[in-house]
Amino acid sequence: MSEMFPRTKIGNLSVSRMIMGTNNIVGGSHRTKARDTHIQEINNNKEAVAEIVQTYLSYGVDTIIGGISGKDYMLDGVRLAEERTGQKVHIVQLTNIDVTDSDEARKEVRNTFKQFKEDGVEIVLPLHVAVEKLVNKGQEKIERIEDYLYMIRELDMIPGLSAHMPEIITYADQNGYDVETYIQIYNPIGFMMQVEIETVNTVIWNAKKPVLTIKPMAAGHLNPFVGLNFVWNTIREKDMVAVGCMTPEEVHETVEFSRAALERRHPEVEGRLHQKL
Repeated sequence: MSEMFPRTKIGNLSVSRMIMGTNNIVGGSHRTKARDTHIQEINNNKEAVAEIVQTYLSYGVDTIIGGISGKDYMLDGVRLAEERTGQKVHIVQLTNIDVTDSDEARKEVRNTFKQFKEDGVEIVLPLHVAVEKLVNKGQEKIERIEDYLYMIRELDMIPGLSAHMPEIITYADQNGYDVETYIQIYNPIGFMMQVEIETVNTVIWNAKKPVLTIKPMAAGHLNPFVGLNFVWNTIREKDMVAVGCMTPEEVHETVEFSRAALERRHPEVEGRLHQKL
C-alpha cells in the first residue's frame, strides 16, 4: 500500500486532509453541458464510483464529500469500495434543505437528516444555497441556523456549513455556532470566489475550526500543478482540500501533485501530450 496521506480532525473524527470531490462523478463540470453528460455517461454507476474510491483509499484518502445519500449509485459504489478494501469511507453529506420557518419544513428536514444517519453519514453540511437565505449581514449572524445544527448533533452526526460567502465562516465563529468545519471556495484565479483571494486566505487562517477548501483547480480551468501547489501551500496544516477526479488515473496524479506540494519537491508524474519540449 502507498504511503498514507496526511490527516486532520473534524470534531473528534479523524479524516484525510485530501477529500474526495464528487462533481467529476455526478456530472457537475462547471464547464459545458456536453462535459456534464460525458461525466454522467462514464461515472453514474456503482462500479465506476467504486474504482475511483478504491484508488483514493489506496493512499489513505478516506473521506468523500457530496450528495452521497440520495444517489443510489454513489452510496452503492462507496459501499462496494469499502467491501473490497476493508476500509471505511467517511461521508461528508451536502444537503439543500428547506429553511422555511414552519413546523412542516422542519419536520421534512429532520426526516432527511434521519435518512442520512441510516445511510452511514458522519458529517452533514447544509448547502450554501440554503444557508445563505438565512444570512443577516446587518446583524452579522445566520438566522435560525442553530435549529438545523442541533438536529444534526441530536442524531449523533457532526454539523458544519457549506459556504460560498466567506462571511459565513466569520459569522459562525463570532456567534459560537455549533459547527466543526466549513467549506470555502479557494483557488489562485478567484474562480467563483466572492471576494479577493487574499481576503479569503485571511478568513481561512483566522477560522477557529478546520476549513474544507473546494475548487482548487477552478473546476478544471487550472491544471493540478498550478491549483494544488497554490492551495496546499497557503492553508493551515489542519485544513483540507476537496479534489474531484473523473478516473482512477487522475486520482494517482492529483495525489502525487498534492504530496509534492506538501513535501516541497518536484512531482513524479508523466508529462501530458504537448508538454514536452
